[in-house]
Amino acid sequence: MATLYQKYRPQNFSEVVGQNHIKLILQHELSANQLAHAYLFCGPRAVGKTTLARVLATAANCLNIKPGQFEPCGTCEACVEIVSGRSFDVVEIDAASHTGVDNVRESIIATARISPTKLKRKVFIIDEVHMLSTAAWNALLKTLEEPPESVVFVLCTTEVHKVPQTIISRCQRFDFKRISMAEVVRKLNHIASQENITVEKGILESIARHADGHMRDAESLLGQLVNMGGDKIDQADADLVIPRSDLSEVVNLIEMLGKKDTASGIQLINKLLNEGVDLRVFVGDLVEILRKLLMIKINPALSDWLGLEMGEALELRLNQANKALTQEQIVAYIEQFVRTANELKSSFILQLPFELAIVRLCTAAPAAVAQPSAPKTAVAASAQAEPVEQVQTHSLAPAVPAGEFDYELIIARWSEFLARVKNYNHSLSFILKVCQPKSLNGNELCLAFKYKFHKDRVSDPTIKALLERVLHETYATSLTIEAVVDEQLEVTVSTDPAQLEPKNESAIPNAAGPAVSPQGEQMVDNLLKAFGGKIVG
Repeated sequence: MATLYQKYRPQNFSEVVGQNHIKLILQHELSANQLAHAYLFCGPRAVGKTTLARVLATAANCLNIKPGQFEPCGTCEACVEIVSGRSFDVVEIDAASHTGVDNVRESIIATARISPTKLKRKVFIIDEVHMLSTAAWNALLKTLEEPPESVVFVLCTTEVHKVPQTIISRCQRFDFKRISMAEVVRKLNHIASQENITVEKGILESIARHADGHMRDAESLLGQLVNMGGDKIDQADADLVIPRSDLSEVVNLIEMLGKKDTASGIQLINKLLNEGVDLRVFVGDLVEILRKLLMIKINPALSDWLGLEMGEALELRLNQANKALTQEQIVAYIEQFVRTANELKSSFILQLPFELAIVRLCTAAPAAVAQPSAPKTAVAASAQAEPVEQVQTHSLAPAVPAGEFDYELIIARWSEFLARVKNYNHSLSFILKVCQPKSLNGNELCLAFKYKFHKDRVSDPTIKALLERVLHETYATSLTIEAVVDEQLEVTVSTDPAQLEPKNESAIPNAAGPAVSPQGEQMVDNLLKAFGGKIVG
């Protein structure tokens, strides 16, 4: 009996999950009948390299394919022979078991010189090609460089760094990516419907999350559930097969930390331990999710490349929990739980380091929260120490009459406004950098945000009062703020200090000395370096 990943292996381009950037190029080459003589498919395991190589071989030899088309028909004699593995002209070789130079000469070089027996092209698919010996590479090199006209090579590897550059330079290289969670769930749902089995979406998401972007792993897990029998798979069945995922409990703990609920946090850790959860795995998941929250706080665009997908339900809960946390709190959480992960390795009471970490984080005074060091002027330091009510009592410049104030002035001095905000609240300036002053209606300034949690942050009465005070300082007129959500807004992150600091430093009066040092700009860079990221945009 065929396994699910064998039974539902894609037979054409439309069935291949993900890898659209690769499929598009191959489809254009097939439509124009301009296939290359050698391809190099590299990337993680179980993401479709060999599958796409077989689809390419089938499409290249389909008897019913017409000019301008790229999908194999699947019914002609050539397609049937290739799919069933009976074609002598499509040669699939496992380089892990054929590493020697003699194997290459006999299986590839000698065979390539013979014209196709029945098909239009002879296709060699070489799996794990990085396993070939140096002598085998040298023997293959000349044939790969100038193969017979009707021969196509497809080399597949998970370790492209072991492939000689002389080989890579003679191939069209395609880098495969891990498959997204949404695409894996969609494929699993299709398989379940074909098998007439009902599976909850949450279970499919758990399978996809555990598979970590590897389609074959996901299909194998689903196959185990299907083989248990029955036309409906519930959570009890899934728990017998799927390695337990505790991301939901991770979100629970983050919510408890935000509420400073020490007792519930400790109870949760002991409950997980009693249920057999590996706390070392749990703390790793916790740090990974906190890292995602940190990137979202800095800028939502930074979280796109993390590749941590949790499913729709957990994402909604996590966004709600994130609203109650500051950037400084998240940094403190990460630092504490990284230490906890190391302490768990040697603790004679396994849960004790976790319990102590929860107590420290829930009972720490706000002033004790670790903050990234950055030079501050006396004005900035005093502004952070004073309540908003006291800040608002400072003397301000005379107001400009409404008739002499317009939207163009807002835009012209916006960078100056951002620099002033950063003096009072560094993290708030990052939120404002990804918003757009949308309109000015009288003395009401409308700010558009792409994400609702940014809009909610700015709408907070304390934050709103601070921003209106800085607007008064910058534009010498009384302005109020209205925050709205615009999902069509393009979010970008600028690393140009000129956009963060005013072009004319003398335009910002500062009785305590010069403006904020450019070294303050290093805060985000230091955070990203610490957690292995970079700013994109």
